[in-house]
Amino acid sequence: MAATRVSTSENAFELAVVGMHGLNKRGMEMSFMMNRRGFLQSAAASAALAALGADAGDVVNQKVKRVGLIGSGWYGKSDVCRLIQVAPVEVVSICDVDDNMLKAAAELISQRQKSGKVPRTYRDYREMLAGKDLDIVLIATPDHWHALTMIAAVEAGAHVYVQKPTSVDVRESDAMLDAARRHNRVVQVGMQRRSTPHLIEAKKNIVDAGLLGKVSYADMCCYYHMRANENPEPVPVPDFLDYEMWTGPAPLRSYDHLPHRGWWRAFMEYSNGIVGDMCVHMFDAVRWMLGLGWPKSISSHGGIFVQKESKATTSDTQTATFAYDGLTAVWQHRSWGAAPDPQYPWAFTLYGDKGTLKGSINSYDFIPLGKGEPVHKEALFEREDYPEDVTEEGIELQAAPATRRHMLDFLAAIETGGRPCADIEQGYISSASCILVNLAMKTGRTLVYDPQKREVTGDPEATELLLRPYRGPWRHQIGRASCRERVYLCV
Repeated sequence: MAATRVSTSENAFELAVVGMHGLNKRGMEMSFMMNRRGFLQSAAASAALAALGADAGDVVNQKVKRVGLIGSGWYGKSDVCRLIQVAPVEVVSICDVDDNMLKAAAELISQRQKSGKVPRTYRDYREMLAGKDLDIVLIATPDHWHALTMIAAVEAGAHVYVQKPTSVDVRESDAMLDAARRHNRVVQVGMQRRSTPHLIEAKKNIVDAGLLGKVSYADMCCYYHMRANENPEPVPVPDFLDYEMWTGPAPLRSYDHLPHRGWWRAFMEYSNGIVGDMCVHMFDAVRWMLGLGWPKSISSHGGIFVQKESKATTSDTQTATFAYDGLTAVWQHRSWGAAPDPQYPWAFTLYGDKGTLKGSINSYDFIPLGKGEPVHKEALFEREDYPEDVTEEGIELQAAPATRRHMLDFLAAIETGGRPCADIEQGYISSASCILVNLAMKTGRTLVYDPQKREVTGDPEATELLLRPYRGPWRHQIGRASCRERVYLCV
């Protein structure tokens, strides 16, 4: 059996898999009866806090946290179910603009949580947050809604777990970081490669151990045929969907398809395409593995080269370069054609002068140069410990263990007042860098972003593109940094 451990490093928490014998005595001798499954859950949470100096019984004995969910679709349900699995929480409120999804999520949650209670349901997140009675808010909306909902949640006093990327424009990410710090709330971004057991092992045993030597080049890629290529005609909006609210601050497109899951990602109006969806994960993994901050410069080339028949406005082919001192990281995606390495179609590869490391959500491979043994490791699955995973609709089984550990890391940061491993600042760096990739492609120029001045150096036109205009009556909160304070403006 396995539990989790949290360690601190440069103000971030890294989760690692440890044996059950790593739990302290009190955690092993709790006075109440548990079945095997319940023990695994509480032991994992206890170990997370114990490694940070908290008492091993704190998690299971603490006051049950009240949770709200904004966005009850595929990944919203997945995130809240993973949280229920590892922590004493009560999901009391959920919000969605789709009545059908709202009803289905409420029913699923009532079946999963210990109390059996059905959460309150809302169509408007502002009404859900108005009571200020939530300890934690999970946000799994389309990307164009991340910023406004996250800022509103921390203003209502909640800690937030928000899906990646943090936003659709850089100014939104500025404002999200500022709001989290101003209200002293923990904000974890759903970039759970940092909590993926086999990748944590690879970082510790391969990268940190120096087996790669000097790393000066990183490849990142996605060759999934994931771009929506339909061309449907406009149709009436169904009664169960509030399409006006779904669109919110984004441009209002003619309704032609139920927007959930795949369809909205086809449009730059609501997202940053495959770069914002898939590159952000692998770029963040590379930054985490190698301890990288902001890139020195970003360039990109691409467009819609092959799949021209679709309404989609996102690129089907794109390359990006993130330049660092002594290191170049390159991203490539194609939503057509074959993957160069079928075993690693969505992955990162670190090239060092002593060896190479390939990593994905499914496995990692270390290939040494010269002497040394290759290492291959598969992803951890926890089907026996969490049998409901197997029957859950749409679940990514290989990602579930990482999400559980990511939730535990989030909870540990709340309990200790620390920063989670994918803190909003880390999410901001990775997300904004990917947004800048698309701006570099749009302008045809190499961009140098100054995170202190929050501008593109020497490029007023690109700086203007850091903000996307909002559709009224929604107002864009712009985080502006000065030497002494950050001031909010609304436009």
